[in-house]
Amino acid sequence: MGKIGMTEIILILLVVVLLFGGRKIPELMKGIGQGMKEFKRASKFDPSAEDSKEVAAKEKF
Repeated sequence: MGKIGMTEIILILLVVVLLFGGRKIPELMKGIGQGMKEFKRASKFDPSAEDSKEVAAKEKF
C-alpha cells in the first residue's frame, strides 16, 4: 500500500456521495465539526483547576 493519490481521493469522495447523498453531506460535516470542537473543549478541561477554584471560593466565606 503506497501513497494515496488523486485517483483514490476522487474514488473515496464518489463513494461517500453515493452512500450519503448530496443533501446529507453538509449535515455530516457539521456533525463532525461539532464533535471535534467538543473533543477539543473536553481535552482542555482540567478538573484539578476547577477543584482548586471551588476550594478557594469556599475559604472566602
